[in-house]
Amino acid sequence: MNILILGGGGREHGIAWAVKQNPKCDRLIVAPGNAGIAAIAECADLDILDGAAVAEFAGEAGIDFVIVGPEAPLAAGVADRLRDAGLLVFGPSGAAARLEASKSFTKEICDAAGAPTAAWARFDDAEAARAHIRAHGAPIVVKADGLAAGKGVIVAMTEEEALAAVDDILGGAFGSAGAEVVIEEFMTGEEASYFVLCDGETVLPIGTAQDHKRVGDGDTGPNTGGMGAYSPAPVLSDAVAERALDEIVRPTVAEMARRGMPYQGVLYVGLMIENGAPRLVEYNVRFGDPECQVLMMRLGAQALDLMQAAAEGRLDKAQVNWADDHAMTVVMAAAGYPGAYEKGSTIGGLDALPEDSRRMVFHAGTAERDGQVVAAGGRVLNVTARGETLAEAREAAYAMVDAIDWPGGFCRRDIGWRAL
Repeated sequence: MNILILGGGGREHGIAWAVKQNPKCDRLIVAPGNAGIAAIAECADLDILDGAAVAEFAGEAGIDFVIVGPEAPLAAGVADRLRDAGLLVFGPSGAAARLEASKSFTKEICDAAGAPTAAWARFDDAEAARAHIRAHGAPIVVKADGLAAGKGVIVAMTEEEALAAVDDILGGAFGSAGAEVVIEEFMTGEEASYFVLCDGETVLPIGTAQDHKRVGDGDTGPNTGGMGAYSPAPVLSDAVAERALDEIVRPTVAEMARRGMPYQGVLYVGLMIENGAPRLVEYNVRFGDPECQVLMMRLGAQALDLMQAAAEGRLDKAQVNWADDHAMTVVMAAAGYPGAYEKGSTIGGLDALPEDSRRMVFHAGTAERDGQVVAAGGRVLNVTARGETLAEAREAAYAMVDAIDWPGGFCRRDIGWRAL
């Protein structure tokens, strides 16, 4: 089959890498792709937020299956436009994508479904929001209601920090994403990510992972899009995972179907777990990044079969075959990230690194210039490895990191520290 993947980051490189291993894949196109993706697939210069343009391109290229990587095209209704054109698509409708595009919508769904989550309130008036913060005190969580590219969440440890976050969000720091602010109770516990596929009715778990959001070792410094991840996440034991399915995921999927917006695609379930009890932090309507990379490393070729089953509404017949192993990815980022960073620095040593089912460098923000790979984003590489144990995966990943010649980059040296 001819497959089109929309996106150009580390997540899409991971998906493309897994899809490419499946003998069903005849032709693979990724739009827009990046320097690493170009080594395994055709790249197309396409505006992935323009559903009509994507549908026209897919028709001309004879595409059989479209996998939508990032959240922005999903929120923009690109999957709807493609389905209208008769294409098979992996990814939720624009209506269902509100589970990520609007934090208050997610909270309303949780309330209707009885799913445990943090207490919350929504405001479009700064003074009312400030009064709420003063009444509840800190720590407290302040969020831009809309899509803010992973940057619109402030975990405020002081009232001053929370009040400043309200001013930033409602003052336009996150554009239209900050037209409203959602203020939540601060939850304690350990955070982990649970990934499930949905076909509108059936829910199929496909793995757990734990991300590292803060930029510095020991979980210090500002929040980022993620500095590394590992799978599986020990805190998400079988018992906790089953509770999350019964109390959070299945009631949500049922409520979405009841509202006439059945959920189809991958559902990223961000959980806070304390004393064995999971509560929902957030939903994302796409694979996490960098969690996707460790999941794809462990799933391999079957990832395509599972995504196709979700798109075709036959997950009740699908089965995941897990190896009893571990995977870790270490993000290499441009110096200065998540603040201002320079683009264009040259990255050496990549050609000498292994590329197989156990070792892979997924490109997140790269480009090719004069035959060399250069940094073109904040998070640039995802150095990923599998092992029989997490310690073995970690050792392999950091050995690859150390072989990369990139003075303009940095990484955390403690990915996996909670589990190890």
